[in-house]
Amino acid sequence: MTKLRLSVLDQTPVGEDHTPDQALRASVDLARAAEGLGYTRYWVAEHHDSPGFASSAPEILAGTLLAHTSRMRIGTGGVLLPRYDPAKVAEVFGVLASLHPGRVDLGIGRAGGPARDFPQRLARLRALLGEGGVVPHAPVPPRMWLLGAGRESARLAGLLGTEFAFGHFFSPAGGQEAFEDYRAEFRTSTGDRPGGALAVRVVTADSAGRAEELAQSLLLWRARKDLGQDGPLPSHETTRRHRWTGAELERAKVHRTALVSGAPEQVSAVLTALAGSHGVDELIVNTLTCDPADRRRSYELLSEAFGLQDPDVRSGDPVGASGPALRGQERSRPQVWSA
Repeated sequence: MTKLRLSVLDQTPVGEDHTPDQALRASVDLARAAEGLGYTRYWVAEHHDSPGFASSAPEILAGTLLAHTSRMRIGTGGVLLPRYDPAKVAEVFGVLASLHPGRVDLGIGRAGGPARDFPQRLARLRALLGEGGVVPHAPVPPRMWLLGAGRESARLAGLLGTEFAFGHFFSPAGGQEAFEDYRAEFRTSTGDRPGGALAVRVVTADSAGRAEELAQSLLLWRARKDLGQDGPLPSHETTRRHRWTGAELERAKVHRTALVSGAPEQVSAVLTALAGSHGVDELIVNTLTCDPADRRRSYELLSEAFGLQDPDVRSGDPVGASGPALRGQERSRPQVWSA
């Protein structure tokens, strides 16, 4: 039986009484720690105009993380392709992959602008990376992932022969069907098998009580964001003093379904079951806390619970480093995670 691998999705959260530059430095520190803890890959997100996230330029942050690590795969989760010229994205990631061969992931998202031509943009980007259409042409091109939270994006990933990551933390329902569609539609001329991962929002701590405190702060932040009050992640003290409105409680209840929280043994059991039900052997863990120390501790506890520092767990990638070839296009508009 294949052992479950864990990876990191880092949105570079900005906590109350913290600054964006501190959040960015905390991401560098967390990436260094994650490599030592045995995580397989480390992705950085792209967000704009949000006081709660400092991750507005994932390609720059990814380059910094590649320079501060040596083994772990580093990438984006993901570049919002509708905002950019595919040729420029190919050039940027061609540079990264040339400097760090075999370690670069290029996760692509549909959000950020009009998406009518998204499949064509994706096709052009893949062709530029795979056929040497840009300078530099990396000997080992970045591995391309399509990020989504629906069946349309899963079908598109299958038809194009890319890897696929489903955002459970964004849309906890429908993941099983999405992966079934992805595998059924998977087309490639290289003989690669379809690779997939499930992105899950997780908070754990040394005790169930502490984990619940962290979860409450996260849920308050997310409820406020839904109601138009976007801001940094609140501290435990702020959350403890807060008098929840009915609307906030309702939004928190909705988002609770997409959050796995508790003591490490509780969380590991739920995550193992989720991986099994979705047919994946990799989970990409997203953890948001006000204090970077709590976030790091959560990842440390998960590493211990899953034995990630065992070489048998962290070795081996699901598909070849060059990734599958791009084939075909799809007219449907895929969904993609955002927060």
